Amino acid sequence: MLLSNMDLVVTAPAGVAKLRELILSLAVQGRLVPQDPADEPASKLLQTIQEQKARLIAKGKIRRNKAQAKIAQHEKPFALPPGWEWVRLGALLPFRIGKTPASEDPQYWDQEGYAWVSISDMAHLGEVFDTQRKLTARGAQAFGYEPLPVGTLIMSFKLTIGKISVLRVPAYHNEAIVSLMPLCGLVTDFLKYMLPTVSKTGVSKEALMGTTLNTQSLSNLLIALPPAVEQSRIVARVEELMRLCDTLEARGPLEAAQHARLVDTLLGTLSGSNTPQELSAHWQRVRTHFDLLFDRPEAVDALEQTLLQLAVRGLLVPQDPGEEPASGLLQKICAEKDRLIAAGQLRPDKALAPLQAQEAPFRAPPGWEWARFGDVAAITSGVILGRKAAISAPVLLPYLRVANVQRWHLNLSSVKQVVIDQSELERFQIVRGDLLITEGGNRDKVGRTAIWRDELPVCLHQNHVFRVRGTSPDWNPVWAELYLNSVPARAYFAAASKQTTNLASINMTQLRLCAFPVPPLVEQARIVSRVEALRSLCADLRQRLSASQTVQTHLAEALLESVAR
Repeated sequence: MLLSNMDLVVTAPAGVAKLRELILSLAVQGRLVPQDPADEPASKLLQTIQEQKARLIAKGKIRRNKAQAKIAQHEKPFALPPGWEWVRLGALLPFRIGKTPASEDPQYWDQEGYAWVSISDMAHLGEVFDTQRKLTARGAQAFGYEPLPVGTLIMSFKLTIGKISVLRVPAYHNEAIVSLMPLCGLVTDFLKYMLPTVSKTGVSKEALMGTTLNTQSLSNLLIALPPAVEQSRIVARVEELMRLCDTLEARGPLEAAQHARLVDTLLGTLSGSNTPQELSAHWQRVRTHFDLLFDRPEAVDALEQTLLQLAVRGLLVPQDPGEEPASGLLQKICAEKDRLIAAGQLRPDKALAPLQAQEAPFRAPPGWEWARFGDVAAITSGVILGRKAAISAPVLLPYLRVANVQRWHLNLSSVKQVVIDQSELERFQIVRGDLLITEGGNRDKVGRTAIWRDELPVCLHQNHVFRVRGTSPDWNPVWAELYLNSVPARAYFAAASKQTTNLASINMTQLRLCAFPVPPLVEQARIVSRVEALRSLCADLRQRLSASQTVQTHLAEALLESVAR
């Protein structure tokens, strides 16, 4: 059943990791390979091991274990297959806990010498070829025995429980690691796969993670022992299935990369459209494969960015020749701006050089115009922190900094306050409909734009956040937010900004010089409405994918649990 539903398992989040855990769990329970009645039972193997231990004790090679309690029925976490036996680790094989000589004493440590293993030197189910620290001959003497030979199995049992490796260099190890000496009839690789799983389950987990971690707690670790021949069959099957897991794990990133390339290619054809007719033709190709292409959140993100790019180029809604062209809108904006300056309600800005055709990032549709951003809106800087001038009428108010201004939204989870003079309130206060644009930070932060919608009763902005306010009633801040967060504007900010290592920033002059597309006013509203609908659809698609992924995870877990029973 598991193999027939493999795709369900491996495509679920962390599916392959859970599959590995299941394989090892089935292995230690004797459910991975069939039992053979002809195998010599584990009871005979235990007799052989006890005889070998007695000889080693008599020769002084190992110590005699303390008497251990009989295994009670309630300790046994599952029923054993025929031919298997329950045994405690202390009765099964000798083991040794390491130590750490005085860490800062140079007489024990050197750059060359005997390998000394800490947990950080170990790779789980891997091998140890070298260690970060080495012992001098004096340090090795502190252990009272020769280095552990190549092939020794070592396992962590403190802090990190059940990390296991094989020594490929003679070595000592620290007190958080135990070294194991397999005796006749014990397959080292079987112990390597079995012990980490046993150490994290049932009574054994309680023994390892109790208040005292010592020889006794390890000795009490409960082992389900198969016949010697079956141990080898289990190892062969585990390694076969682990290779399958390796293949499945490698296949996932490859498929993700192939999927990403396919999405990029097809979305690239959309972005390369120059007319609504071309876009329509390219969209049919994407539409045909929509379910295949947009079956993961990152693909939906790419789709949304492509749609935004198409929207600001005027390719998502039709143009209407009967509408007032943008040239008339610009005349009204300029006239209103001149009136406000004459009335003393707006400070005059330095005149900007006329926009050159080559500065426009794309060809505007009929009825559109290009303008300098500073010619269609008033841009101001904010309050400077840490000013030393005396304040006659101090008032403490919240202000926005770069961290508060994200693309498309404001993060107000942490808003700081600043003291200004009451007379400065009008200068630094932000009002509904104002655009907030970040000066910089890391490269992604440059030019981030969001609209203020009266989230707080009164709020200011810091000097690293520009405030942009329309000078005419015929100003659509949502259109401006849409364009400034789009690919063409972000490309301009990246090119115009002053950059250092992973940092970038723009000044007010660079922001005012930004080429800004101006569609007819009614068309701006149509584009904004269309974008809001499409972004909502993308959000719904992400939510459905998330729900589907959750269901898939539950199904995969249920399948794994049913197999593990």
